[in-house]
Amino acid sequence: MALIITDECINCDVCEPECPNEAITPGDDIYVIDPNLCTECIGHYATSQCVEVCPVDCIPLDPAHEETEDELMTKYKVITGII
Repeated sequence: MALIITDECINCDVCEPECPNEAITPGDDIYVIDPNLCTECIGHYATSQCVEVCPVDCIPLDPAHEETEDELMTKYKVITGII
């Protein structure tokens, strides 16, 4: 699954620079995650870096974008140009 930032976001600016795929951008009110770019850091790290640094725990899995680990790895390879 891709991740999503909930309205509990406090716009602390720590998640955006941690995303290796540049999937996190400032939205109108809170940061947003582009599900087409989010791989939950698969291919880059063992854990989702934005989740690790979020001080308010507002980045859960996005049930609207279910993906298997294999699908996330394929997405990582496409995004990084490996395939």
